[in-house]
Amino acid sequence: MPVRPAHLPGRRARHGTVAAVSAALLLSACAAAPDDGGVTARSGAPVKSTTAAGRAALPGAAGEPKRARQALPGVGPAMLADIPDTARQVLLVTGDGRNEPTSTVRLYQRTTAGGWEAVTAAWPAHNALKGWTHDHRLGDLRSPIGVFALTDAGGLLPDPGTRMPYDQSDAFTVSGTGFEGEPLDGSFDYVVAINYNREPGTSPLDWARPQGAEKGGGIWVHVDHDGPTQACVSIAEEHLKILLRALDPDLKPVIVMGDAATLAR
Repeated sequence: MPVRPAHLPGRRARHGTVAAVSAALLLSACAAAPDDGGVTARSGAPVKSTTAAGRAALPGAAGEPKRARQALPGVGPAMLADIPDTARQVLLVTGDGRNEPTSTVRLYQRTTAGGWEAVTAAWPAHNALKGWTHDHRLGDLRSPIGVFALTDAGGLLPDPGTRMPYDQSDAFTVSGTGFEGEPLDGSFDYVVAINYNREPGTSPLDWARPQGAEKGGGIWVHVDHDGPTQACVSIAEEHLKILLRALDPDLKPVIVMGDAATLAR
């Protein structure tokens, strides 16, 4: 693997406690630290739709015109059904192909009429070296397909102004080179944890894996290093700072991610 273990002197948790983190654990994911994915519930399952009561209380809920709910570009009925009705922000990651490492990222917000409108430009991105999978496994070099909550952020650098819980720590330091020989330095200056196989409400550095270690974990949106990732999604630093400032926990943001053909189903 063309990645050296990250330099991790320790982790400062959100409440100030310090715990040593084994570098061996960090060989599972993107750029030698994260690899895994996301859940919103403690059960470790992907995000699913909420109760009928919750649907009725929000724009885009049951009873609204079908066409309004179909307004998320390139996302078909099967994937739309997995977006919780509580979610009013969607970070859409559209992969160029099932086995391709490149994709496009754009943030959308639900309108009062129940449709979706873009709140950022479309940004180029990287995903895993081998593309996408419905059954992500540790070290498979594919990004998980699905809908996952976004609840926690962090990074080596200070909080750029996000409303999300933010864990600044030296443990986000990474070194070495990526799959195309590109330097990994700075890749974790800012990250947003994707709730695939992790405990929501914890630092992105938390290593709890509700679905088991074999299902991977530590999958983040992080700073692009100009090459494929191990499982994460990466975008330019300037775009990630825009994203961090735009994400609003009150709007229950989720990421919808996968190759274009799968998302369209």
